[in-house]
Amino acid sequence: QVQLVESGGDSVQSGGSLRPSCATPGSTFSTSSMGWFRQAPGKGREGVASLNRYGDTKYADSVKGRFTVSQDRAKNLVYLQMNSLKPEDTAMYYCAAKATSSLVLDPAAFNYWGQGTQVTVSS
Repeated sequence: QVQLVESGGDSVQSGGSLRPSCATPGSTFSTSSMGWFRQAPGKGREGVASLNRYGDTKYADSVKGRFTVSQDRAKNLVYLQMNSLKPEDTAMYYCAAKATSSLVLDPAAFNYWGQGTQVTVSS
């Protein structure tokens, strides 16, 4: 089973910024779309953002205007730029991949997953 690798999570104060990244196997592992998800203790996994191979994006209402998903194809990396962070953004953040290019935020639609990176936002 192929897994992705997230990094860049940290502890930050309210209003701060973070930019976690997701590393893929590279040219030997091609996908049609990527997604970012988060899960807080005792809660279900929530879709945050998605990006397909054509550069189209979709965001959850809770992060619109604050988060931006992007990719560096040369480095085989996908980023999640997070600005104006709030305590309610605190969660384990996961990246995922699927074979179709449709922009969805349903975790059940994704086939390959990373192990997560922790983001903690304090008041």
